[in-house]
Amino acid sequence: MDKTLLKGLAVLEAVAGNDGPPRTIDELAAQLQLTRSNVHRTLQTLAHAGYVVRDEMSGNYRSTLRLFELGARQVARFDVRKYAPPFMRLLAEQTGETVHLSVLDGIDVIYLDKIDSPQPIRSYTAIGGRAPAYAVATGKALLAVQPDGYLARYESAIQRHTPATLASLPALKDEMQKITRLGYALNCGEWRESVGGVAVAIFDAMDQPVAALGISGPMERLTPARMEELAPLVRKYAAEVSRAMGYRDGYFRKTA
Repeated sequence: MDKTLLKGLAVLEAVAGNDGPPRTIDELAAQLQLTRSNVHRTLQTLAHAGYVVRDEMSGNYRSTLRLFELGARQVARFDVRKYAPPFMRLLAEQTGETVHLSVLDGIDVIYLDKIDSPQPIRSYTAIGGRAPAYAVATGKALLAVQPDGYLARYESAIQRHTPATLASLPALKDEMQKITRLGYALNCGEWRESVGGVAVAIFDAMDQPVAALGISGPMERLTPARMEELAPLVRKYAAEVSRAMGYRDGYFRKTA
């Protein structure tokens, strides 16, 4: 275990869990049984990362809303499962394809929910399964709305899965710009050679991307032209889920 990290988390929890005025460094050191210099150094690091701030009056440290923001995003990722199903069903009925609800986890997506296509030939995935985000439509839709530099952190993990995979950082950056411009992402056989998909990001009341809604199917049926035709429908229901979660539509107006 990384003892420095554990100490840092202990200090952060002690500061964030305090309901009264900001605690002194000596009080924190006594509570956590750490040296004063250790606590002071850790607080400076946490302040640099934006998790605590130094009170100008007392010189002591208090937590910021950064933890709330992170926690709210995690809660929203699972709240989306309450709001998405009705719109997933409508999308499934109107497209006849498999519908996915996915969340981003590092450089992968995890499938939170799905509705299988009634077609005898369809794409196969499992709830809880993973796929490389840069090679599937729901993942690409989410990567396109991440902060600058997000993809670069995972450059070493990017690899080719099919001849169509965009397996370099420059190619993916260009793709993210295209997705941002269009408001939807396409997968043309980049994860499984014969499977395509189209997806759109979902946002919560804090204007944060928390999931993506998409359809997928065999490319002999779900051709690039067909995906372009269905993209407005996917956008419509991704926007509906977002509105149900309190989102104010900025992304969907901007990319309309």
